[in-house]
Amino acid sequence: MLKSRILLLEDDITLNETVNEYLEELGYLVDSVEDGDEALEKMYENSYDIFLLDVKVPSLNGFDLLKEARKRGIQTPAIFITSLNSVDDLSQGYESGCDDYIRKPFALKELEVRVESILKRDFFHKNHSDRVEIDAHCYYDIHNNTLYIDNEEQNLNKKEAKLLKLFLRHQEEVLSHEKIYDTLWDYDETYSEASLRTYIKNIRKLLGKEKIVSIKKQGYKFTKE
Repeated sequence: MLKSRILLLEDDITLNETVNEYLEELGYLVDSVEDGDEALEKMYENSYDIFLLDVKVPSLNGFDLLKEARKRGIQTPAIFITSLNSVDDLSQGYESGCDDYIRKPFALKELEVRVESILKRDFFHKNHSDRVEIDAHCYYDIHNNTLYIDNEEQNLNKKEAKLLKLFLRHQEEVLSHEKIYDTLWDYDETYSEASLRTYIKNIRKLLGKEKIVSIKKQGYKFTKE
């Protein structure tokens, strides 16, 4: 199975290295950065399963960084890791789009538990309702795994529905072929490149070819633009 990938933003070099090493020992793939601009660039370039973000970092603070990501449609769950501890700070963190908040200093085991808790969910960012708007005419019901166009239910097979759900969780992110194969096919199944192309073709027929962009040698990206 593909390992979960984490983006870690922390400008304290010692803490950055400590958290990075701990998470890698647990089996996660970790990209660690020390300033907000670099973190934003990573968010656009890669697909992550969770963000761990310090707030008081150089160039672009964590709150503004996550607001910008959410504005761009990136709905990857996020945990703020920060020494800020006032009620106003906590409120600002959640308003910017985070899903959890850990105050420094913290035990590494606590971080592990919170990360695992979020990753075990069939996760859409919590500010979403069960209905994910795709455009003015269509939406996806994540509770029933059903696509609606002009309020009419569309026929998607199980893997097509799972693929669309994956795309909607990671809008504007490039999803590698490996990430998609790992999500759509169970461990005892053999993935099919031809089948994946067919699933994407069928979804494009319903939503428009421009919604799913093929990125040469990398994978696919779902976009609302």
